[in-house]
Amino acid sequence: MSGDPRTTGTAEPGVLALGLPDPVPDPSLPTRVRIHEVGPRDGLQNESALVPVEVKAEFVARLAGAGLRTVEATSFVHPKWVPQLADAEDLMPRLAGLPGRHPGLRLPVLVPNERGLDRALAHRATDVAVFASATETFARRNLNRSADEAMAMFDPVVARATAAGVPVRGYLSMCFGDPWEGPVPAAQVIGFGVRLLEMGCAELSLGDTIGTATPGQVTALLAGFARAGVPMARLAVHFHDTYGQALANTLAALRSGVTVVDASAGGLGGCPYAKSATGNLATEDLVWMLHGLGIETGVDLAALAATSGWMAGQLGRPSPSRTLRALLGGSA
Repeated sequence: MSGDPRTTGTAEPGVLALGLPDPVPDPSLPTRVRIHEVGPRDGLQNESALVPVEVKAEFVARLAGAGLRTVEATSFVHPKWVPQLADAEDLMPRLAGLPGRHPGLRLPVLVPNERGLDRALAHRATDVAVFASATETFARRNLNRSADEAMAMFDPVVARATAAGVPVRGYLSMCFGDPWEGPVPAAQVIGFGVRLLEMGCAELSLGDTIGTATPGQVTALLAGFARAGVPMARLAVHFHDTYGQALANTLAALRSGVTVVDASAGGLGGCPYAKSATGNLATEDLVWMLHGLGIETGVDLAALAATSGWMAGQLGRPSPSRTLRALLGGSA
């Protein structure tokens, strides 16, 4: 695996030469994990101060340069709802050359409806995502419609995108707990998740939106999906670290056979519609753990840490990532 700060020479000044932990492979775990980086979209979406489009473009480019090959770039939601991402049309042309410079790079964008899909396709998006809810209350607060009405809205989006050769990722939020409804029954989550997959979504990301999940719940939910006939290869996990459980939950998902994990550089992000949610699982923390388990990611940790430290400087506040703080000696 690339990314040892002792050998790469890619880190900016300030990155400590601590090295990476000696890998101790676990034969019960996958040998490779694909990290779905959500920092530029999910990480920045609820920042109150607008981040210049030039900074966003450089952020994506730096993440690609660090070896991440799936970087969720932006959202084509109406600017009224997410002002931070109102510059999607300006950002996309700035990213057009990145896949050519980084073979295998994919830059998914979130689309809320058919109008959003039209905008994404006009900018030659190669991957899109839709964002559904496993609970009724969050669907109404996030999408201003019932959970079933949201599914009906996504159906033509998925059909049209798939017909155009653009794969669709389905996000399912509130898979473990909802701030208004409390614990969410696994059967309810599985029901909505299966509907998204049967609709045509190529991949389903299960979100612990307010960070209340524990490893046993993760294992049980994934076992329920397996009993419903869903291969683990079609599932991803998206954890928040509200109660410090994100890495433990990730390990539980890996033991269940999941090989795609969402993470956000520097631990950026939360959820603008769930005020108790803290940041996403930090990509640096995830890479550190995966390396220690002998799991390949293709990510250069030194370059990633330098990128997240740079973005923390742009935002004017420290990163919550423990690994990033250790690597940057507290300057992140």
